[in-house]
Amino acid sequence: MIRIRRARPADASAIAAVHVASWRSTYAGVLPDAYLANLSILRIAAGYHRGMIERRHGAALFVAVAPASEADEAPRIIGFCSGRRLEAGSRAPLAAGEVETLYVLDDWRDRGVGRRLMRAAAAHLSAIGCGSVLVWVLSANPSRWFYERLGGRCVANGTVSVGGQGVAQTALVWDPIERLLQATARADGA
Repeated sequence: MIRIRRARPADASAIAAVHVASWRSTYAGVLPDAYLANLSILRIAAGYHRGMIERRHGAALFVAVAPASEADEAPRIIGFCSGRRLEAGSRAPLAAGEVETLYVLDDWRDRGVGRRLMRAAAAHLSAIGCGSVLVWVLSANPSRWFYERLGGRCVANGTVSVGGQGVAQTALVWDPIERLLQATARADGA
């Protein structure tokens, strides 16, 4: 059974490995090949470790942990999701909170893991007083349908620079946040 729990600083390297693997598989052909090839697990792990210690803006990071198997001697992190309260700035008028990341290893997709991680982040954001939530997704992300199926409503488009290239992105919002909590409810216990 997959377990969802709050991430710990010791999880940073495993989280970074999921991040890099997910970016390389999901964004191949979307982001520059050289950028994807140069993603550094060590550098990304340091960022996640720092973020878990600082916990700015009510930030929380959740991990999905698969039990030990014949191939894996110990339980392993197969996905993660992070969320935070938005402070005054360019994104704040769109929603009170943001799901910043959601990544699941390819072999574990379409099993309800992403839905359960989104629920954990949404429940946390709701608990810290966020009445609405958004996610920015690359417009060409082949998994964008996931957020749309959960009821995310497109409210803005923009461009973000990734690897020196401008990439289109879309903001999807759940307002009120209860819409996301309801859409992810069936994942409890799955």
